[in-house]
Amino acid sequence: MLYLILGSAALCFWIFSPFDAKSATVPLVFALGSLALLIKGVFLLRKSSEGLGLTQQKLADLAHPSNRKSLPTLNQPAAQLQDFGVGPLLLWPLLNLGKDINHSSNDLPRFRVVITGAILFFLGWLTRRLTSSPQDL
Repeated sequence: MLYLILGSAALCFWIFSPFDAKSATVPLVFALGSLALLIKGVFLLRKSSEGLGLTQQKLADLAHPSNRKSLPTLNQPAAQLQDFGVGPLLLWPLLNLGKDINHSSNDLPRFRVVITGAILFFLGWLTRRLTSSPQDL
């Protein structure tokens, strides 16, 4: 649910930005990043197949709090930053669709959007790498 909330908030940033600024770098990064977060949020809502084929006893053991993974404090926000950066990094071709629909936006900052996405993705990856324990690597 957190991914859906963050994706909706990022999309609202783009929606409520002034009309003449919607084709600037930062609102476009937020628009494409929100798409990535919303897609991952929907993907994470699917039913998991982790417990298929287990006996009732093993399934109860799996649900016990002592068997759950503990995540470092910065691991989850770093993963969300990394997923947010994937949007502009991979979804930048969608900007060409916007150019075809609205012919007045011929000078969209595609390169800056891709570079910003790559920087955000790398910062998220680096933070996850630095905060993970050696056994997780």
